[in-house]
Amino acid sequence: MKKMSPQIFFFAILLALASCSTNDSDVNVEKEDAIEAVVTEEQQSEETQGDVRKGGPFFNANQDPLPNGKKWVKVEAMSDEFNDSSFNANKWKNTDPNRWIGRPPGLFTESTVSEKNGNLRLTCKKLPSPRVVNGKTFTHEGSNITSHTAGQVGYYFEARMKANKTFMSSTFWLINNANDTNGCDKRTIELDIQECVGQIVGTANFAQNFNRTIHSNTHSRNTACATTPTGSVGGNKELYNKVYESYHVYAAWWKSKTEIVFYLDGNEVYSISPKADFDLPLYLKLVTETYDWNPVPSDGGMTGTWGERTTFYDWVRTYKLENL
Repeated sequence: MKKMSPQIFFFAILLALASCSTNDSDVNVEKEDAIEAVVTEEQQSEETQGDVRKGGPFFNANQDPLPNGKKWVKVEAMSDEFNDSSFNANKWKNTDPNRWIGRPPGLFTESTVSEKNGNLRLTCKKLPSPRVVNGKTFTHEGSNITSHTAGQVGYYFEARMKANKTFMSSTFWLINNANDTNGCDKRTIELDIQECVGQIVGTANFAQNFNRTIHSNTHSRNTACATTPTGSVGGNKELYNKVYESYHVYAAWWKSKTEIVFYLDGNEVYSISPKADFDLPLYLKLVTETYDWNPVPSDGGMTGTWGERTTFYDWVRTYKLENL
C-alpha cells in the first residue's frame, strides 16, 4: 500500500476536526497532538538542512564565529530539549507572581504550560470570566517561563520556536534582576532575541511586520545613576514566511558588553550595540503576553484551534566559550 504523505495526513486530520469545538478538553488536545506530531516531523526535515553545528550551536556553513583556540560548551542548566514530557522545574520557573503577573489584559497562569511530543507548549487562552488582580482586570491567559540560572557575557543563546497565530506574543529573551545589584549597576537591561505576534491588530507602522520578521531589541532603563545611558536599540530581518507557519531558529551571541550578534536559521543577520554596557547576569525568558500596541480583537482573539493558539519550543540551548 502506498504510504500517505505527511501533507495528506495533516489535512485529513484537519477535516476530522472541522466539526469539533476548540476548547482545551483532553480529547481535543489529544487530537491537536496528532496534528502537532505531523507538522513537527515535516518541519524538522526542512529546517535542519545545512546544520553543521557538530555538537555546538546551530550554524550554517561559514557562519560559526568561534574564536581561535576556543570551543563551544553547552550550559546544561540553561538548555532543554523538552523530550521527556515533564516540565523541568529544576531549570525553569513556571510563572513568578511575586515579580510579574502579566500586562493587562493578559494574566500569566501555570495551566497554559505543557510539555509533550518533544515540545514545550505555551497555549494562549481566554479566561472563563474577567479576573481582577491587584486592581487590574485580566481577560486572557499567557505564560511566563524563566530560567533559574543566569547567563553571562560571552554566552550564545538559541531556540527553535514556532509562534502562535493569535494577537498575543511569542518570545525568546533575557533580562536581569535589578534587585541583585547595587550602586550604578542597580538598573534594568533586557535582551530581546525574538518578539513577534501572529495576528496584527494594532495600526502603528512599526507593528505591521511583527508576524513575518525576527524582531530584536536591547533596552537600558530604570537606572540608579544619571551617568548610565538609557534607551533602546533594535533590529529586524524579514522571514521567508509568517512566524506561525513553521519553526525557526532564533539566536544571539552576547559577544561583549558592547555588542550582541543575532542569527536566524543558522545565519548572521545583524548586530546591535546597546545604549549602555551589557555586563550583568541575564535570565532566559519564554513568554506569551499581551501588548499595549496590539489590542484584543473584537472577536476575543481566541477563535483558532489549540495548535494555532500555542507557541511551540522544540528546544532551547545555551553555550559558553572555553579554551581548547
